Amino acid sequence: MKTGIIEFSGRTIACLIRNRSETGAGLEVVSPVGIPAQFTLLIAAERIRCTVIWRTGKLIGVKFKSGSNAFKPCN
Repeated sequence: MKTGIIEFSGRTIACLIRNRSETGAGLEVVSPVGIPAQFTLLIAAERIRCTVIWRTGKLIGVKFKSGSNAFKPCN
């Protein structure tokens, strides 16, 4: 499994990428408390804008936002 970072409001939270498709991903976190409905997911050299579509325990399902600002390389 790959690791990722959830980024929002100047905070970062580590996560595991349980699965990933072209349109979204399943993430596992230690605790979902405080993670907002929208955030940026950093995976390797990608920054992906995400919207949470479901939450179950420590698992979070996200949909990748489409458009020109959805995927950006990390600098």
